[in-house]
Amino acid sequence: MIAIIAAYAKNKIIGKNGHIPWKLAHEQERFRDLTTGNVVIMGRRTYESIGKRLPNRMTIVLSHTMEFSDYCNLHTAHSLTEALKYAASHADLSDIFIAGGGKVYEEAVPLCSTMYITEIDACIDGDVRFPDFNPADFKKTVEKKIVTDVLPYEYVTFTRTDDRR
Repeated sequence: MIAIIAAYAKNKIIGKNGHIPWKLAHEQERFRDLTTGNVVIMGRRTYESIGKRLPNRMTIVLSHTMEFSDYCNLHTAHSLTEALKYAASHADLSDIFIAGGGKVYEEAVPLCSTMYITEIDACIDGDVRFPDFNPADFKKTVEKKIVTDVLPYEYVTFTRTDDRR
């Protein structure tokens, strides 16, 4: 499975000045629960905003200018295609999660079978957007609604229904 994992606001904002422009109490737990034991592919700037490799999963960083490796579970690829081939060569890891940023998501949307999205019920100022996609290509399932005084949000799973892949 190739999946996208992301959080975005009503206006599809995912970032501002190299950072996530919100702090959601359980978002990191959800990310960890879904990705642990699998492969996570992300762009260099997303990786640098996290600041370290992710434990208990293979992390592949997309970069043309830098090399990331710890001889364990951190690798560099120069393209999403290269990263997907590398991940596929590790049969013990079944699922691949694309974790940003905006350009990586844009390239991955046509390839993914599932999108795990946290939809934030607010318009937020930012400079990086999640790419547009055709909702008719996916079945949308609301997994959980979280109502807070600050930012209400819901966990949504989009499962591809078309056969273009």
